[in-house]
Amino acid sequence: MADQATFADLAMPYMDALYSAAMRMTRNPADAEDLVQETYLRAYRGFGGFKEGTNLKAWLYRILTNTYINIYRAKKRRPQESELDDSEDFALYRRIGGLEAAEAERTPESEVLDAMPDAAVKEALESLPEQFRMAVLLADVEGFSYKEIAEIMDVPVGTVMSRLHRGRRQLQKRLFDFAKERGLVPEPAAHPAA
Repeated sequence: MADQATFADLAMPYMDALYSAAMRMTRNPADAEDLVQETYLRAYRGFGGFKEGTNLKAWLYRILTNTYINIYRAKKRRPQESELDDSEDFALYRRIGGLEAAEAERTPESEVLDAMPDAAVKEALESLPEQFRMAVLLADVEGFSYKEIAEIMDVPVGTVMSRLHRGRRQLQKRLFDFAKERGLVPEPAAHPAA
């Protein structure tokens, strides 16, 4: 059983990463701050049940995700209070698929993504159904493994794999359609008749 006195030492280093994830979930700085604060409050209260030697980061993300889902469901039951400001810049959305690791070896995909405005990538990601969007964010932006995502989302690993596959395909299609509309993807060359 973990000692609550060590909670701050162990959990606080993850605050920036949790805030970044909360921003991507809520798309609003004030809501992200509230979400992180609620996450830390719940984590502190439940820290006595945390098993030492297990993945603290995944445990915190699970609390963050569950808290967000609970808040999201509660908000869905209430009328829309205000529109989101689409002017926010989410540079990490451009890095879907681990593009930061491929900087040394530029691929055609990375060239097209770099040519796309952040807003287009953000819009494509936000248009995904919630369960797919969360899986893609946790895997491709936060870098969690399938097993960790399964623990965070409280679903089987197979479900994570399915949601990631479907979410990535939907994201790929939306981004490809955008790129095609903007002329970022060359039209296929006509094959001469043989």
